[in-house]
Parts: sequence; C-alpha cells; structure tokens
Amino acid sequence: MSTPRRGRGRRDQGPRIVAELGRPETPAETAARKAENTRKHYANQTAINLTLSIVASLGIVLFLILVVVRPDGTVNRQDIDYATVASQAQASVDVPLAAPVLPDSWSSNRADIDTSTPDDVDVWYIGFITPGEQFIALEQGIDANDTWLAAAVDNRAATSAREIDGVDWTVYDRRDDDDAGNYAYSLTTTVGRSSYVLHGTADDADFEALATALAADIADTADETDD
Repeated sequence: MSTPRRGRGRRDQGPRIVAELGRPETPAETAARKAENTRKHYANQTAINLTLSIVASLGIVLFLILVVVRPDGTVNRQDIDYATVASQAQASVDVPLAAPVLPDSWSSNRADIDTSTPDDVDVWYIGFITPGEQFIALEQGIDANDTWLAAAVDNRAATSAREIDGVDWTVYDRRDDDDAGNYAYSLTTTVGRSSYVLHGTADDADFEALATALAADIADTADETDD
C-alpha cells in the first residue's frame, strides 16, 4: 500500500515572527507593515517616474538646442527673394513697398505683408541677415499711428537722431541693455504715408548700409505722395 504524498501547497506557518520583537506580530502590526510596504513602493515609483520625466525633458531641450541653435552661434541664413515677394504683395496696398537693393553678401530669411493687424496698419516686413551674420528687420507701416510705431521699437524712448543719405532718422540705442535682443538698435523715420523702422543686432555700418539702400525707396514713396 503506497504512502499518500503530501500536498505541494504552502503549509500554514502561522503568524510571522518579528525578530526585533521575539514574538509573532499582531494583526494590527501586520496591517501596518503591509501599509508601509505599499507606501514605500508607490514612493519609489513616484521617484522613478519623476526621474524619467526629468531625463525626457532634458532630452527635448538638448534636441532643440542641437536643431535650432547653430554651433557657431550665427543666425539661420535663408534665401528669400524679398524683391519678388514685394512685387507680388504690392497689389494688396496702394503705397510702394520697400525692397532695397543690397550686395550679395546680404540675404533675407523672411518677407511678408500683414494687412489684418488689430490697429489697421498694413505692415510690410523683411528680415535681413547682414554680411557679419547679424540681424536687421525692416518694417514699413502704412498709415501707421503712434501706438504701432511705439510697439515697433519695443516701447522704448528715443536716444538721439541722425541723418543718413538725406533721410532724418530717430535713433533708439539699447546696446548696453542685457535684454534688448533684436531691439538692440533701432532707427525710425516717417515719409508720406509710410513709417519705416529698422531694428536688430547689427553694427552702425550695417544699419547705415541698409538705410542708404532704403533711401531710394523712401524717395519713391515721397514722390508717390507728392503726385
């Protein structure tokens, strides 16, 4: 007659013996121990999730730095034919749009016209990249008001005035400000129905070169107004 085999299930070992106490733990102590283990588990999971989130965020920041910021610190140079864009946009306004002729060492990374601004000012915009890899924006506001002009120079006060190729400009020099950004230096002038604003990070020579090239367009605007 064969001996019956013992079942493979876990034997009831009775209450858990706590070494520190030298006795079985009470039901209350068992419940407290399990609750603490659960708390530690969720705390660990929270810490792990937080670490993963931080790593993911740092990865996104690194990706943006690598993609958006160029290693040599220069601005993004594109090849926008702003003269052609100006010709196409001319049909939307009745004032000649500026398209200054500049050397090939200059380029443009943006050119567009906005005829639906909240203050009813039609704005022609060209973004220029100078030979020294700096930025100057040209904005031509048609029938511009004081509010638009103030915003176009980042709501700053004028610092001086200068004349370039027969055109009188108001100067806004903020090159000593830490947060000036693309408004480190600005020039404004109004002729007829057009208010012209130049602002950017370039040096005086580049601003003067652009203002000189723009003088012919400003003269055309003045002639159109006289007619």
